Amino acid sequence: MKQTIHAYALYLEDDKGMSSSTLESYLRDVDKFIEFADKEYGIREADQVRRTHVVLFAGQLKQAGRANATIARSIVSLRSYFHFLMRRGDIIQDPTFDVEAPKADKTPPQVLTIPEIEQLLTAPDIRLPQGVRDRAMLELLYATGIRVSELIALDIRDVQPGMRFIRCGGAGKERILPIGAPAAHWASVYVEEFRNQLLKTDSDEHALFVNVSGRRLTRQGFWKLLKKAAVDAGISEEITPHTLRHSFAAHLIANGADTRAVQDMLGHVEQPGQQYGNHGRKTMKEIYETHHPRAR
Repeated sequence: MKQTIHAYALYLEDDKGMSSSTLESYLRDVDKFIEFADKEYGIREADQVRRTHVVLFAGQLKQAGRANATIARSIVSLRSYFHFLMRRGDIIQDPTFDVEAPKADKTPPQVLTIPEIEQLLTAPDIRLPQGVRDRAMLELLYATGIRVSELIALDIRDVQPGMRFIRCGGAGKERILPIGAPAAHWASVYVEEFRNQLLKTDSDEHALFVNVSGRRLTRQGFWKLLKKAAVDAGISEEITPHTLRHSFAAHLIANGADTRAVQDMLGHVEQPGQQYGNHGRKTMKEIYETHHPRAR
């Protein structure tokens, strides 16, 4: 199994856009299992691994006093690894199938402070077309709380900077969301002055945000630019696109916004927004303009 680790690492980094710290955790978990399988059972080939071996490995971690969250992450790491081997055709059965991970204790969502948000948003180099694009993307993400999948799916027609709103979500789940003046400004500057510099001359691309090849930016592409912006902003914590979504919700509610209105903006079908707070009902537009830190 050792000989597959390098290929697996490349898969996590290139195909999954995984951050360096998460990638290291996955590889460390897999290395520990490989060592366990070899030492305890003489197993060196992936097709020799059975479900029992994965369960026994999890049991050994439990006996060693590892936290449920650590054990659960190890199982997730192994599941990812064996799924990768199945995709390559190295194995035909997944030994992690139906292996239950212990439930980890819930932790509060990661939220940046408003000064950290300001540092992150101003990190891209706006002297470059890509920098203006990155600034516009980060501004819109924090202005609306939309998911990164919704952000990269935006077409030009979905964003109306002059009227200060965007339309996102697929069929049956469409949301019309207000945006603040800074997000509207950078979206307008990007579209009017810099987007065409990233497009090919004969392109008919409708995507709002495009890469240097003139095609729609991918989720992995956004992960990379977010990671760079965080480093340039001097933010030491490992952040994800969901960090901006959580920060959007937390800052609105901390400023007195109505929880239900924030849930509507987030596109929650149920009510997971209760984790952020609980306030009285008002209209979405009023909530946004009154309570979002960057509404004006």
